Amino acid sequence: MRTTLTLDDDVAAQIKRLRRDRDANLKAIVNEALRRGLKELAEPPRKRTRFQTRAHAMGGPRIDIDNVAEALAYGENDAFK
Repeated sequence: MRTTLTLDDDVAAQIKRLRRDRDANLKAIVNEALRRGLKELAEPPRKRTRFQTRAHAMGGPRIDIDNVAEALAYGENDAFK
């Protein structure tokens, strides 16, 4: 099948690099890339594992960081009233 494709500059550069490295023609590189990409697209999405951050008590005074004035006063070592 013949068709015309307009490639983005970054894709064209990668294809050019692959053609040079593998000493292959454009048709072979594009067909291989499409086969791999289509195979991956046809597979169900992989399950992602949820990442959780564990809290760690650092000690020190407890200030309400929602109260900006108090947080700034503490950070500047002022006595907050």
